[in-house]
Amino acid sequence: MQDEIYEPGFVENLFDRMSGSYARVNYITSFGFSRRWRKQCVQALGIYEGAKVYDLMTGMGECWAQILDNMGASGELHALDISTNMLARAHKRKEKVEDRNIQILKENVFENSFPNEAADFIVSGFGIKTFNTKQLHTLATEMHRLLKSGGKLSLIEVSVPPNRLLRVLYMFYLKQIIPILGWLFLGSPDTYKMLGIYTEKFENSKALEPIFTQAGFRVTYVSYFYGCATGIVGEKI
Repeated sequence: MQDEIYEPGFVENLFDRMSGSYARVNYITSFGFSRRWRKQCVQALGIYEGAKVYDLMTGMGECWAQILDNMGASGELHALDISTNMLARAHKRKEKVEDRNIQILKENVFENSFPNEAADFIVSGFGIKTFNTKQLHTLATEMHRLLKSGGKLSLIEVSVPPNRLLRVLYMFYLKQIIPILGWLFLGSPDTYKMLGIYTEKFENSKALEPIFTQAGFRVTYVSYFYGCATGIVGEKI
């Protein structure tokens, strides 16, 4: 199972099953901070009007509100995800902003159809925990390919807090309480148990610093709410 959980087919199936209740559980998992963290993640980029933004592992498009506000009516948002059911909800979100230039693609991020050096900015909210170390190296290289010179990325992920007491409490919450919510919503505690497993294995975004530096980025590590979420902001050099 250690290797299987990072296989694209496993991840796609997992999020297809969780799509109906993921928004609620993600909000509960983050103690209600997920929306604020996504907003901060996008704000860190300084997206300007007319920008071309790629939202990778977009899920249901939860990062879109802040992106659309910043890029203006002349900007382009290109959203990609592997989960059919999550993207079905993203399409419903798109219907509410039909006047905006949004492209939604169902593709594996490692086999995407985006051209070289076309993006001004890349965002990813709570999707990178589903990659192992080798995949993260590939992801960093791919993001470098997609971004223009000087382009920026901002990634955020639920993480294991460094404080010992908070870490014990938070991981108990993720690994024991959240699966119970999964049982209530889906009748399947094992499905949401995976969120705790992914988070524990990912730990935090510090490992991303050398990976993205090696790939050609200038990187800054970011911590949210005592390390319950972490991320990086990077610039292609």
